[in-house]
Amino acid sequence: MAARTITVYLYIPNIIGYIRILMNIFAFAICFSDRKLFSLLYFISFVCDALDGWFARKFNQVSTFGAVLDMVTDRISTACLLVILSQVYRPGFVFMSLLALDIASHWLQMYSTFLVGKASHKDVKDSTSWLFRAYYRHRMFMAYCCVACEVLYITLFLLANKQTENMTDVLVRFARQSLLNSIFLGFLLFGWGIKQSVNFIQMKTAADLCVLYDINKKNKD
Repeated sequence: MAARTITVYLYIPNIIGYIRILMNIFAFAICFSDRKLFSLLYFISFVCDALDGWFARKFNQVSTFGAVLDMVTDRISTACLLVILSQVYRPGFVFMSLLALDIASHWLQMYSTFLVGKASHKDVKDSTSWLFRAYYRHRMFMAYCCVACEVLYITLFLLANKQTENMTDVLVRFARQSLLNSIFLGFLLFGWGIKQSVNFIQMKTAADLCVLYDINKKNKD
């Protein structure tokens, strides 16, 4: 039993997960002293999120521990970056609200998934929301939204010059610098907007599943 446990911990995708954690710890430790290096390390860690999934499928090393490690690493990384952004921009409440939505939607989704006996939190084929189904059904679409969201946060961090800047002013100033900047920003904001919409739908859908579970349980009793 012990040997099997160690084997799972040493799965290639899980080792990538450990490397991501160490990379993020170092990145956040130097985030204010070297913003460019932080942004590079953060983005590499984010890209590795896709790599560990590929290795898991390639070598048949899919595990529940790996899935949880992956999601926890993602959520903590994004949460830490949002906390930093809340300190360098005004209003900081915007970023704290995004953090709360991100944590709540994913936690509820994972809990409701196990509650109803589904194998994966990405199994949403019975959802009534076409956007929710499209997001999890089309891997490239989901990847675009996730990348756009994280790159937007990294861009905001790189653009911040002082701790009292207004986020809207910074984005408008950046967009006005060139047409390319405007297109780039529009590309990021569109994907970010979809990601936040999916987070809200996911939170509401998962909450409904929890309520229905209670209702069905009472009816059986």
